Amino acid sequence: MKVIFFGTPQFAVPSLERLLNHPEVELLGVVTQPDKRRGRGNQLTPSPVKAIALAQQLPVWQPKRVKKSAETLTQLREAEADVFVVVAYGQILSPEILDMPKLGCINVHGSILPKYRGAAPIQWCLYHGETETGITTMLMDAGMDTGAMLLKAYTPINLLDNAQQLAQMLSELGADLLVETLLKLGRQETQPIAQDDSQATYASLIQKADYCLDWSRSAIELHNQVRGFFPNCVASFQDKALKVIATVPLGSAYFSQLPSELDVLKQQWSSLVQMSGRPGEVVSIVKGVGPIIQTGDGLLLLQEVQLAGKRAQQAWDFANGMRLTVGEVLSNGQV
Repeated sequence: MKVIFFGTPQFAVPSLERLLNHPEVELLGVVTQPDKRRGRGNQLTPSPVKAIALAQQLPVWQPKRVKKSAETLTQLREAEADVFVVVAYGQILSPEILDMPKLGCINVHGSILPKYRGAAPIQWCLYHGETETGITTMLMDAGMDTGAMLLKAYTPINLLDNAQQLAQMLSELGADLLVETLLKLGRQETQPIAQDDSQATYASLIQKADYCLDWSRSAIELHNQVRGFFPNCVASFQDKALKVIATVPLGSAYFSQLPSELDVLKQQWSSLVQMSGRPGEVVSIVKGVGPIIQTGDGLLLLQEVQLAGKRAQQAWDFANGMRLTVGEVLSNGQV
C-alpha cells in the first residue's frame, strides 16, 4: 500500500514509525508543518515528524498552506498514493486533496467520535472528567472530524492521568489501530459507519482564559482543569503567577485511586475533613506531601507548582521555601 503521511507533533510519531516498519506499507513521503522557532536560542526547529522522516531519508513537504501550494499539490497528485494518512497535521485539507488518493484520507483522531471533534480532544475529555476515551480512525471529509468512522479502540482514564500522559498512551493506541485500519481497508474488510451528528461535541482550541483557576469551583473540577490543560494552569500567590502543575482531589471517593505514597492522607482524613476555609485558603500543610487548599466544594492537594521566575518544584518544597502558613490564601488565576 502506497502511503503519504501528514503529521506534525510527537503524538503522530508512533503512527509514522509503525508505517515505516510495516512490510505491507510503502511510505512515499511526509507532509508536516514548517519549522518553528523554539527555545531560548530561538532556533528554527523541525517538527518531531520531520525529524523522523529525515532520519529515514523520506521526501518531506512543508508548505505554509498546503491547499494553496501549487507545487505541493502537483507532487501529491503525481505520487499516485493509495492512501493519505493524517495524524495531528495541523492544517485543514481541501476537497481537492481529500479526493487524490485511491482509497481516501484516513485520520487518526484522539477521541471516541462523535464526541470531542476538533483540535483538543484529549485536553477537553480530561477537563470534563471522562473516565474512558480512545481512538477513532475515519475516512476524512470536508467537515471538522465529521467523516465516516472505520475502527475504534478504547482505554480507561485514571484519576491522576494528565494530558501529556494520556496523549502518549493514545498515540501508541492510535498507531496500532492505524495499521489495523489500513490492512482491513486494503482487504475491503471494514465498512465505514456514518457519525451521529446529534451526539457530537466539540473540543475547541484552548484559550489563555481556560488556564485560569477559580478556587470557587469544586476540587474535582479544578483537578480536571489542571490535568487537562497540563502544565499551564495558573493561580496567584502574593501577587505572583503560580503555575499549578499537579493536584489530587481529596475524599473517600478518590482514595482507592491514589498511590501508596499518599496513604498518609487517608490516615489523616478524619481530621482533615473537619477543616474548612474560604476558597483558595490553605487549610493544612501535610509534612512531606504538600499544602491542602479549600475549594468551593472539597479539598485539593497541591503536588507540583511553579512560581513565576522559578523552576517547577514539589508543592511541599514550595511550602517550605516560601514559609507557607495555614490561613494564607491563593488568589484566582489572571489572564
